[in-house]
Amino acid sequence: MSLNVVILAAGQGKRMNSRQPKVLHSLAGKPLLAHVIGTARALSPAKIVVVFGYGGETVRNAVAAPDIEFALQAEQKGTGHALQQALPHLTPAETTLVLYGDVPLIRADTLRGLLAAKEVRILTAMLDDPKGYGRIVRKNKKVCAIVEDKDANAAQKKIREINTGIMALPTARLARWLTKLKPQNAQREYYLTDIVPLALVDHVAVSGVPATDVWETLGVNSKVQLAQLERQVQQQTANQLLEQGVTLADPARVDVRGELVCGRDVSIDIGCIFEGKVVLADDVSVGAHCVLKNVDVQSGTRIEPYSHVVEATIGANCRIGPYARIRPGTKLADDVHIGNFVEIKASDIGVGSKASHLAYIGDSSVGRNVNVGAGAITCNYDGANKHRTVIEDDAFIGSDTQLVAPVTVHRGATVGAGATITRDVAAGELAISRAKQISIPGWKRPTKNMKK
Repeated sequence: MSLNVVILAAGQGKRMNSRQPKVLHSLAGKPLLAHVIGTARALSPAKIVVVFGYGGETVRNAVAAPDIEFALQAEQKGTGHALQQALPHLTPAETTLVLYGDVPLIRADTLRGLLAAKEVRILTAMLDDPKGYGRIVRKNKKVCAIVEDKDANAAQKKIREINTGIMALPTARLARWLTKLKPQNAQREYYLTDIVPLALVDHVAVSGVPATDVWETLGVNSKVQLAQLERQVQQQTANQLLEQGVTLADPARVDVRGELVCGRDVSIDIGCIFEGKVVLADDVSVGAHCVLKNVDVQSGTRIEPYSHVVEATIGANCRIGPYARIRPGTKLADDVHIGNFVEIKASDIGVGSKASHLAYIGDSSVGRNVNVGAGAITCNYDGANKHRTVIEDDAFIGSDTQLVAPVTVHRGATVGAGATITRDVAAGELAISRAKQISIPGWKRPTKNMKK
């Protein structure tokens, strides 16, 4: 079936109490609107049209892509008015599906059940407390009207079946129906739901299709609702990970804000955050309260608690942390040890090398089996430009040393503790730069002046 998808995303969302457009608030690491667009793409439509308004170019720029067209709703006059703005962009597809930029959890399989070329199908849900939602009014079990909460009478307010707003419409009839909409309601808006009686007059079937899971139909109108959906998404993700065999110390205390791909026998402790795309190979363990963003971790590696790893590649059987910081552009080979309070940035570290504690390695190439002592740093920035440090295989960098880039420590060389190295160190040599130790007899340590 040929298909148009129109996503209504023009509202401000005043109850969010934010200058940011509602549809750009983040859920599981990406904007609400991006979730809906992703679902729309799964349906392989001929056209995706996003109707935007509040936030203007901010909304467009956030989700712009070659397969998306935009229609401006300069004044927000209701859902029917919003769909009118999209009309010029639609192809003559059999069906037009209407989605909402603030209903992010709707599933593609659910939407496929709505698609029918020659009738109106409305996604409905049964709520224990339907207050605030439009009610599905049926006669002889058939949908005859949708009444908004503010326009409903006492009997209609007792109806538990509600309109989710999501509907599929025959495109050939749509333009004419939209021209007949009137703002005859409490809000003085053009309601898309008023299409229902127009369809019935034209002898077009109208059916309500109940959603299997209510949670996928829920929208976001406040920060409270956004937080509730966040928990829903994270619980679903945690359940999927558990089903795949991942060990989660507490499924309620893990956050996946992107895509997490796990191998066999992966273990994740509490409080961990995964952003972007993170790949954890077999037998990887992640300690408590770690943050990983756009990271590929090979098998057998242990990431100890409170470590931050961002845009990096970690080899097999490495040990990272605790309290390590691995910054963008870092590549660690196999069997590397990066210990507590060590920071690595834009550097390649070779097989078997280690910096066990209190070191900074930036803009560097480090070979195999190199030892970097405590307090050692690469001085890679001269105040204007970055320079590179090269440490070749089997070198030993003593504690509290400074390697002032650009500089190379050649294969097997040793840099003595406390040295400041500004020139290359030849292979196999020992480099030191210490002042002569002096002892001053009779010297007395200063004493604190007593307050009068």
